Amino acid sequence: MIGGTVKSSVDRYGPVAQFFHWLVAMLVLAAFIYGPGGPEQRVYASGHEVGRQIHETLGLCVFASTAMRLLWRAVDARPVAPLTSKWMTVAATVVQWALYMLLLALPLTAIAGAWLEGHPLTLVAGIQIGSPVAPSHDVGAAIASVHGWLGDAIMWLAGLHALAGLYHHFVLEDDVLASMLPGWLSVRRSSRLDR
Repeated sequence: MIGGTVKSSVDRYGPVAQFFHWLVAMLVLAAFIYGPGGPEQRVYASGHEVGRQIHETLGLCVFASTAMRLLWRAVDARPVAPLTSKWMTVAATVVQWALYMLLLALPLTAIAGAWLEGHPLTLVAGIQIGSPVAPSHDVGAAIASVHGWLGDAIMWLAGLHALAGLYHHFVLEDDVLASMLPGWLSVRRSSRLDR
C-alpha cells in the first residue's frame, strides 16, 4: 500500500481489519433481510427460492469472510484498548468472541440443517451443493431451528456491540469507535480536554 500500511497501529485498526469488519457486518445484515425464516415448508416454497439462494450465498460469504478476518487477526496487531473498568473489558471480550462464534456457527447450522433435512444448498445462479451425509429429517429440523435462534441472537448482539461503540464515542469520549472507521470518514471526538 503506497503511503501507508495495511496493518493496525496502536491507535486504530488498519484498512484490512476495517474492511473485514464492515464487510461481515453488511453481509450479516443482508443475510438477515433475505432469510425467508419460518418452517421448512415456507423456507423451501417456490416463492422464496430467490431469497433463499441469496441468503445461502451470503451465509457462505459470511463464513469465508469471518475465517479470513480471524486469520488476519492472528497476524495483525490490535490498537491499544482505552483504560476502562474491569467489567467493561471483560464484557467487550465476551461479546467480541461470542460474535465470532455466532458468525461461524450460523452458516454451519444452516448447512447442517439443510443437508440433514434432505435439501441441497442452492446458491445464486442455481448452483447446488448436495449433502454428503444421509438425511435425518428430525435432527435437521432441530438444527435449522437452532439456526433461526442464532440468527436473532447475532442481530441483538451486533446491536449491543454498535451501542457500545456509540457509548464509547459520546459518553466515555474515547477513540474506540473512530479506531474502526476508515480514515476518510473523520469522526472527531469531543474530548473533555478540548472544553
